[in-house]
Amino acid sequence: MALIGAGSMGRQISLQLAAHGSHVILVDPDESARDRARTYIRDTGRALADTGVLNRAAETAIDNMRFVDRYEGQLSDCWLVLEAVPERMELKRELFARLSDEVDEQTILATNSSSFRSGLLADVTSHPERLMNIHFLNHPWMRPAVELMTSGFTDEAHLGSVYSFLRQSGLYPVIVQGESTGFLFNRIWRAVKKESLKVVAAGHGTAEDIDRFWCMSTGLKMGPFAMMDRVGLDVVLDIERHYASESGDPNDKPPEMLEEMVARGELGVKSGRGFYQYPGPSFEHPDWPYDK
Repeated sequence: MALIGAGSMGRQISLQLAAHGSHVILVDPDESARDRARTYIRDTGRALADTGVLNRAAETAIDNMRFVDRYEGQLSDCWLVLEAVPERMELKRELFARLSDEVDEQTILATNSSSFRSGLLADVTSHPERLMNIHFLNHPWMRPAVELMTSGFTDEAHLGSVYSFLRQSGLYPVIVQGESTGFLFNRIWRAVKKESLKVVAAGHGTAEDIDRFWCMSTGLKMGPFAMMDRVGLDVVLDIERHYASESGDPNDKPPEMLEEMVARGELGVKSGRGFYQYPGPSFEHPDWPYDK
C-alpha cells in the first residue's frame, strides 16, 4: 500500500500499519519531511515495542517501508492508496485526479481527511466505486478507532475488505452509515469545538479555565483547547472554514480570534504557542486540573 504525505498523521498511520506487517510506501516531495518521518518511525517504533504499547514488530517496522519523493511510477502494485495531505479541498481534488491516472483500476483510493466527505472527490476519480474515507485518530496505537465512510458510490465489498484489513492491523473500524461531514466523532467534536471557540472569543472565559472545567467534569486529561493545539490551529481553521462553506450559515464562520492566531503563526504544539505555550503547558502539570 502507499500513503501520500509524511506529516504527523502520515507517519503515525505508516508506523501502525507497518508494525502489523503491511509494506508501506510513504510519499512526500519534501526531503526534510521524509527524514523526520524516518526518524520518528524508527525511534517511536522502538519505544512503543519496548513499552509493550505496540507489538515487537514495531521495533523493525521501518524495514517494511520505502520513502520516496514522488508517487509517479510507484503505485502499480498497491492495492490501497491513502492520502494524508493538508486539509485543503483544492489540494486533495488535484491529487486524486492525478492518482486516478497512476493507479491500477483495482486500487482503492482513500482520504484520511478529518472532515471532508470522499464524495466531494468522486467526480475527479476514475472509479468512485473504489473511493472512500478512512479516518484515523492521532496516535492510533492508543486511540485505535477508525471511521470508514462511503463516497456515495463505494462498493460495499471494498468497505468490507478495508474493514478486515484494519482489524488485522490492530485497529477498531466503524462503518459510517451514509455520508456525514465530520463522520461520527468529528461531527460531535465539531459542536464542542465551535462553542468553545465562541465562548473564548466573546470573552466569557479563558481557554485554560474552560479546559480545567472540562477535565474536572469529564475526568479526561485534556480539554478542547489543548486538543485543538495538538491538532494544529491552522488545521482547525481549515476544517471550520469547510463546515461554514458547506452549511452557508454565517454562524458557522470561524471566529476572528482563530483567524488572527493563525495569521500570527500561533499554531499550537508545532509552533510552540497556541492557546498554551510549549513546552510545559499547564495541562501537563502532574496535578492538573487541580494544580491551582
